[in-house]
Amino acid sequence: MNLYKKLAGQTLVYGLGTMVPRFLNYAILTVWYTRLFKVSEYGVITELYAYVVFLLVILTYGMETGLFRFATKDGDKNLSFSTAVVSLFITSGTFILLVFVFSKNIAHLLEYDAHPEYIRWLALIVGIDAFSAIPFAWLRVKEKSRKFTFIKIANVVFTIIFVVLFFVVFPWLSKFNKLPGFLYNKDIRVGYVLIANVWASSLTLLLLIGEIFSVKINFSKSLWKKMLLYSYPLLIAGLAGTINETMDRILLKYMLPANYKPLYEIGIYGANYKIAIVMMLFVQMFRYAAEPFYFNYAKEKSAQQIYSNILRYFYIIGLFIFLLVTLYIDFFKYFIAEKFFSGLSIVPIVLFSYLLYGLFFNLSIWYKLTDKTKYGAILTFIGALITLIINIIFIPRFSYVASAYAHLVCYAAMVIISWVLGRRYYKIDYKVKRLMEYLFVTLVLYFISHYLHQANVLINTLLNTVLIASFVMYIIKREKFRLNQLIKLVYER
Repeated sequence: MNLYKKLAGQTLVYGLGTMVPRFLNYAILTVWYTRLFKVSEYGVITELYAYVVFLLVILTYGMETGLFRFATKDGDKNLSFSTAVVSLFITSGTFILLVFVFSKNIAHLLEYDAHPEYIRWLALIVGIDAFSAIPFAWLRVKEKSRKFTFIKIANVVFTIIFVVLFFVVFPWLSKFNKLPGFLYNKDIRVGYVLIANVWASSLTLLLLIGEIFSVKINFSKSLWKKMLLYSYPLLIAGLAGTINETMDRILLKYMLPANYKPLYEIGIYGANYKIAIVMMLFVQMFRYAAEPFYFNYAKEKSAQQIYSNILRYFYIIGLFIFLLVTLYIDFFKYFIAEKFFSGLSIVPIVLFSYLLYGLFFNLSIWYKLTDKTKYGAILTFIGALITLIINIIFIPRFSYVASAYAHLVCYAAMVIISWVLGRRYYKIDYKVKRLMEYLFVTLVLYFISHYLHQANVLINTLLNTVLIASFVMYIIKREKFRLNQLIKLVYER
């Protein structure tokens, strides 16, 4: 049980490094942006950052996981790290250079002819963040969770500071002609979101410099080839996964009929998607802690049982989060501005999609530990194909609602197929019947709340509180000692 205690403790610390920054980012910046910008302007931000996510996967090309794998094998950890650093430095620098040279052409292709500077700023964000991914991964390998957390939080604090400068301080000073013209131009507007990100990413990289030069910089061509061979299927899987996660924002712009306002629809979709942040944060903080944990304890005799228990605990917490947000949506909806409320119907769909994604991550351990990473690429490619088909067929008729359901169907298919294949290559008894039982109870409580929904917020809140309390009591009774012991271990931490 000390393993569970360690994972719970690391999840908590990494959670601070993941949840706090993203909470600050979304709870402050999203709340602010949805009130500061028009819906279509927020659509621009949503679309541009979809490209950031997609490009980050390409420019890290699976080397984070490759570093975990080779740094935990018998061999030179420092050489694995320095080889990855050199590789990412070259590819990220080359990317920035090429985008700067062809920024006008790219801007024309993306229908941003009037703002080629957006493309250049975007390139800086992607290049810097891609390179920074390796020293961040190195902190995780060395289990420096506190430093990891500090720098992650610092990154978003920097962003918020610069956003305040560009949208509050500088505009105020410009009214009194106390600001040089080159520091602020009100016509840039949305562009200042990108500029703030560039500055924040740059300062974050400076904080990581010490880690980068903590080892002698060497490059092993033979090791690099091995790392690429291991990682390239993960790149394919990452690309397909990015299609699952972000391609809908891009497709909405080009697939919607002429009578729609694409950037408006993207804005509505992007804002309501952010309400599911609680589930996303939970999945992300768990992922940061669990990935190196799984590799480090793969040789334990009881590894399969450990993995099974971890998935179940993850699943229980995920179901609780689903109920918490959907049953208290009357409060969570104010996370975004009222002009975005027309898209609230997608929130339960997105929440459950994130939970399924988390389950897929847990299940994916079988192909990572058996070095069958090609199956990760195949599985995610299947998911990407499902996502593209549903979006292409149904976006013209159902707009962003089709995109939300595409996520749900995609991740459900990936979970089922991964579970079936995992039983063949690395069998783990996940107690599927119990997991389905928990799902059934959750959905029953959700539909009870839905059909008994009252216009009176107070009555509705009391009803939903009873339903959530019922879920908690049911789980405690059903799990008995196991859940109680986990809570005790986390508390003792």
